[in-house]
Amino acid sequence: MSSGILNNDKELFLRIAENDEAAFRLLFEQYRERLFLFAWQLCHSAADSEEVVQDVFTRIWENREKLTAVESPRNYIYTMVRNRTLDLLSKIVKDKNLIKEVWANISEGSNETEQLLQAAESKQLIEKAVSQLSPKKRKVFQLSRDEGLSHQEIAGQLGISVQTVKNIITEVLRQIKSFLSEHSELLAILFWIQTYSLLFQ
Repeated sequence: MSSGILNNDKELFLRIAENDEAAFRLLFEQYRERLFLFAWQLCHSAADSEEVVQDVFTRIWENREKLTAVESPRNYIYTMVRNRTLDLLSKIVKDKNLIKEVWANISEGSNETEQLLQAAESKQLIEKAVSQLSPKKRKVFQLSRDEGLSHQEIAGQLGISVQTVKNIITEVLRQIKSFLSEHSELLAILFWIQTYSLLFQ
């Protein structure tokens, strides 16, 4: 089967519904990296993100006869990844209803997440986590989060490469999330959801 024949996701879904394994592999290759990143942005775990993606594609194949009724394959797939990741997070937080509420607030553009992170106790924990960073890491993080500078602007100001800035921010977010996890899994998750965009400035 030529991949050129499959010019859109809807066509891929129809072929998969007909037990076309080549179409399934093509769909997997087209979406694997994007879905992994999407899941990782929510749970910040490479292992869990990989598990989510594999589980979603397993379910797609196992329920392939239902794909003919799907109007928007992309939305269908991303919704599956989102829901599977929420299930995973619910195991961490031990409160599925709370996670659903948090996700609903985020999806609706609510500032509930920001309010939770701005609570006095939460701010103290975050500030304590930041204070434990090395001076260089703390400076990069503050320029990124507090002053809203791009990676390129930070690199120019500090005389380091853009890649170094990206590496530092990635490491800083991981360190802070790890510190917060020792005190509150929910706070750690909310912090990550609120700050992961710093990786792409």
